[in-house]
Formats: sequence, C-alpha cells, structure tokens
Amino acid sequence: MAELDFERRLERLFAELPELPDAAVFAERVERRLDAGWTARRWLIGAAGVVGGVIGASQLMMSNLFQRVETAEDSAHMFSSSLNHITTGADWVANVANTGTVVWVAAGLAALMMGFVLTRVIGEI
Repeated sequence: MAELDFERRLERLFAELPELPDAAVFAERVERRLDAGWTARRWLIGAAGVVGGVIGASQLMMSNLFQRVETAEDSAHMFSSSLNHITTGADWVANVANTGTVVWVAAGLAALMMGFVLTRVIGEI
C-alpha cells in the first residue's frame, strides 16, 4: 500500500513541473534561433532556385529550342494549308451535315495534331 501511495505521489510530482524563473527568456532565445535557421534556409533555397532558373534559361537559349518550336509551327501551318487545299479541291466538307459532331471531331484532330507536333519538338531536343 505504501508503494502505491509513493507511485501516485511521484506521478503527481512529475505531472506538475515547476516553472523555472528564466523559462520565458529561454523559450524566446530558442524561437529566435529556430527562426534564424528557417530564414537562412529560405534564402538558400530561393538563391538556388534563381541560379537553377538562370542556368535552365541559358541552356534553352543555347539549344535553339525556340527556333525548333518555330520550325515545328511552320510545319504545322504548311500541313494545315495543304489540308485546306485538299478540302477545297474535293469539296467534301459541304456534304457533311453541319452538326456539333463535326466540331468535336475537328477539335479532337487538332488536339491529336498538337500532340504529334509536341512529340516531334521533344524528339528533336
């Protein structure tokens, strides 16, 4: 029985910790150190992002990516104009019913064409 009372008293003592006189100062000092570490980390991560962005942009400029995209765009325009020439020569568009389905098919074909252009551009990189 005495052992049980001792354990209960010991648990109460550990549950009610006394506050130290410099607890507020200590907590403020620890928070300041933690904030200073986070500030330094944020600056380092930001600087690394800027350096990485500059390196990436310079690599894009050096690889003539924009010229390749323009070439692919010119190819797409030439393909589109030749397709328009075929459609005006055959005049088969006038025979198709003017419904919403035609619009959806055209949008799907346009998306497919852009996919092909994108794969070509990526393949040339």
